Amino acid sequence: MPLRVNLRHLEARDLRLEGEMPAAELDLEIRDEMIRAERPLKYDLRVEELHHALLVQGEMEMILDCECVRCLKPFQQRLVLKDWTVHVPLQGDDKAPVDNDCVDLTPFVREDILLELPRHPVCEPGCAGLKKFSPKTRGKQENKSAWAELNKLKL
Repeated sequence: MPLRVNLRHLEARDLRLEGEMPAAELDLEIRDEMIRAERPLKYDLRVEELHHALLVQGEMEMILDCECVRCLKPFQQRLVLKDWTVHVPLQGDDKAPVDNDCVDLTPFVREDILLELPRHPVCEPGCAGLKKFSPKTRGKQENKSAWAELNKLKL
């Protein structure tokens, strides 16, 4: 179910929205193979009407299932949007669509989550990456440089 605000409820007082949204509802379409968003988004938001617009403030959190780009080890990373704020205009050229007196906040949430995704997820800051090949474990192979094989080419 999308994250919606009924404008009629805002006429009397500010609203507090608290709960979870399934990741499928966010429709994130993450194109990075190293990041998967399959767990729900937890949110705690306050919504108020402000000069023909909505002011939404609060905190959101989501656990991402990632794969380290250095060592390929799977790990989980918390994505936290603390002190998140969005201004949603209700009039003018950039106004948000209103359907049955409700405004859907999901596109605004989706946009900010996509902007906060890690660019290159790393399991830990000091990750050394994949372990280097050790000739001792492979038997009689010598420790050759990558250029040694290229030097054998006759052009």
